[in-house]
Parts: sequence; structure tokens; C-alpha cells
Amino acid sequence: MYAKKSLGQHFLRSEKALQTIIDAGDPTADDIVLEIGPGEGVLTERLLEFAGKVVAVEKDDELSSKLEEKFKDKIGEGKLDLIHGDIVDFDPNALSLYKDLTYKLVANIPYNITGLIFRKFLSASYQPELMVLLVQKEVAERIVARDKKESILSISIKAYGNPKYVETVKAGSFTPSPNVDSAILLVENISKNFFKHFPEQEFFIMLRAGFASKRKKLSSNLSIVYPKQRVEDAFIALDLDPNTRAEDVHAETWQKLGNLLMR
Repeated sequence: MYAKKSLGQHFLRSEKALQTIIDAGDPTADDIVLEIGPGEGVLTERLLEFAGKVVAVEKDDELSSKLEEKFKDKIGEGKLDLIHGDIVDFDPNALSLYKDLTYKLVANIPYNITGLIFRKFLSASYQPELMVLLVQKEVAERIVARDKKESILSISIKAYGNPKYVETVKAGSFTPSPNVDSAILLVENISKNFFKHFPEQEFFIMLRAGFASKRKKLSSNLSIVYPKQRVEDAFIALDLDPNTRAEDVHAETWQKLGNLLMR
């Protein structure tokens, strides 16, 4: 089976990486697991060993047909729901039908829709309990802020859950090999508790404003959206240095800023 570059296909061959993904996701008989882009079904096979049910969404026509044949017994048993379609069009709320099972997202996703996957499933009204995704190593490092510098991406993820860099997966672990190394990223304890005291969408308006000009101080950026005096008062209340830049502010402080500015 040849990978299609247009669909961002890179088939994982590393047994070690597959086992690490399973260990991180810890699928059990009480879980429904959503897999995006199952490809040849190597991860699907392992998920089916442990999960109560697997829902796999495959866009590729040829792969979808092969998966249907490969897993016809599991499909017949009701252990696997194979959906031939684009994850972009998938409604996460459909998984709320399985109310007796905990919902997890475990997948080797196409790099070109990484941001979309995070937004779609973290902001959904029916969120997964956790996510285990294979992403570009650089993206995983940005999300966990390995260099101690935050970004819109890192804060956007941390507002919903706790990201953890699990393991590096070398480019040679895939066929064909991508141009960069990958990483297994775990996001756990997913919820919307961060947004208890202010609107979710308004928070992201504030966040984008804060990072609008990297060279400017955070207070100056925020003053474009909120009254300058309110911003100054918030900084004083939080004992924040007026010269602080957005990349130096962690998620907890962003939440406190939200509480003070969005009133």
C-alpha cells in the first residue's frame, strides 16, 4: 500500500512507539476510543485488544475498503465502527451516544490537520477524557513549552488539559519517513473548568491580543482590547511586572487575567 502525500499519510512501523501509545492512552473495556486515520490498522488492532469499542474514521477510499475487509469480524461483533469519511466533517457529539463508556482520542494524525484536531475536540461540548496523538516533535515541544516560553498554541491546550511530552519517535519509524521527527503527546484531565468564570471564546480573543505583537509588553497588547486602567489594575492585583511579555505568562496566570479583565 502506497502512502498518499496529499493526505499526509505516514504509516507507523515502530512496535515500541505503538506500545507507548497504548500505554499512554491506557484503553480499557470501559472506554470508547476514537482513532483518526487508522491507515493500515496497526494501531487499530492493538486498541481493539483493550478498548470496549473503537470508532475509526478513515478518509482514504482504498484504505477504508481494506480496513472493512481486515476487521469484518470486529465490525460484525460491534467492537469496531469504521466510518469512511473526513474527520473535518465528524461531529464529536455523536460519541455522546455511548454514554456508558469513557471517551478517549488516540491516533497517529496527519500533520497538516494537527491544529484543527486540537481545536475541534478540545472545544467540543462533548470532549474526550484524554488525547494521545502523534504530532511533529517541534509542535509537541511548543505545547509543553520545553524552552519555558509559552505561545498561543501552548496556552490554548493548557486551558483545556494537562499536556505531557511522552516520547520522541524518529522519522525512520514511519513509511514513508517524514522530514522531521515526531513525538507522542498526551493531554489528560480534559475539561472546561478553566472557563468557569468567563466566556470560552472571549478568552481566546484576549489570548490572541496578548500575543499580537511579540516585541511589545503584554500590558500594551492587552490595552488595545481592554481599558488601560483595568489592565494596570489587573497587573497590580496579580503582582505582575509591567514589562512582562506574553510568552512569560503561564496558563494559571492567564486564567487570573481573564477573571479580572472580562468583567
